[in-house]
Amino acid sequence: MAGSSLGTIFKLVTFGESHGDCIGGIIEGLPSNQKIDLLAIQNELNRRKPGQSDISSSRKESDKVELLSGIFDGYSTGTPIGFIIRNKDVKSGDYSHLKNTFRPSHADLTYQKKYGIRDHRGGGRSSARETACRVVAGAIAKQVLNQIGISFITYVDQIGDLQLKKSINVTKEKIEKNSCRCPDSELAAEMEELILNIKSKGDTIGGCIQGIINGVPIGLGEPVFDKLNAELGKAMLSINAVKGFEVGSGFKAASMKGSEHNDLINQDFTTKSNNSGGIQGGISNGMPIFFRVAFKPVATLMQNQKSVTKDGKEEILEGKGRHDPCVVPRAVPIVEAMAAIVILDFYLRQKSISI
Repeated sequence: MAGSSLGTIFKLVTFGESHGDCIGGIIEGLPSNQKIDLLAIQNELNRRKPGQSDISSSRKESDKVELLSGIFDGYSTGTPIGFIIRNKDVKSGDYSHLKNTFRPSHADLTYQKKYGIRDHRGGGRSSARETACRVVAGAIAKQVLNQIGISFITYVDQIGDLQLKKSINVTKEKIEKNSCRCPDSELAAEMEELILNIKSKGDTIGGCIQGIINGVPIGLGEPVFDKLNAELGKAMLSINAVKGFEVGSGFKAASMKGSEHNDLINQDFTTKSNNSGGIQGGISNGMPIFFRVAFKPVATLMQNQKSVTKDGKEEILEGKGRHDPCVVPRAVPIVEAMAAIVILDFYLRQKSISI
């Protein structure tokens, strides 16, 4: 299977399936002598792990990372970092009904047709379980980037039709204060009520995550195919259930005039507005990078659906198993991790060409 790696210099390769013995990865390209806080890595995994609340999957995993190489006495050695996360709370029997039947809008059908074989237990390689590996790499990337003044704020700004529209002071404390990871506590309560209502009906719902990257210097990204916004988009769209990505003004730019959209330049080379979202011509311009990621409703429902078997016979697919009624709150650390991986990779790429 191709396509299991991300990055050019700071590179992550992942492996494993949802109900295999473990998932894991290899991180290459991290410079030596970088101080690595193992507890901070685990804290990021704890933000992503299932079973956190009534609005997430009931699967219980400790998601304890085991670092196998590349870190010694709390510092990176410059060699590949190998790690695994063991799968413990697997209930493969809950997925036997999926062995020969496809879930509508899930990767079941495409995997079967592409490879001629698939691991139906929890979705196998197509499961979002794999994203825990991305969180490990992202946690390491964030520690390195924090040392040079680059930081991340990521939060839920929409669930269903409920959207954060008022301007508020967003802090990490406010984001982590509720299970929806929305910085507006009143809206978060409405979001949680909506998700629980959807869950009670055996249905699912989607939403959006807003990301802000502060402290990015001018010059990250390449002007043609390796644009910074293109690589961020690729990273986000590789996350399970993501259906949309925008930077800065995004799709709103289509209804604006150039005189409205242009970010006028100050004498210190900052801009008076930030419709560009911190990226111009595929290269960071030193302003905060704003982006937004849209997630679809999870395909696996806890209600019966019409489907077909591998032989094309119509069948009623029973709704069972353990799944999130809404993946968006647990996806916040994943989105943040992917952004950090991309930014660190481009930072190291820029250092390699700077005189």
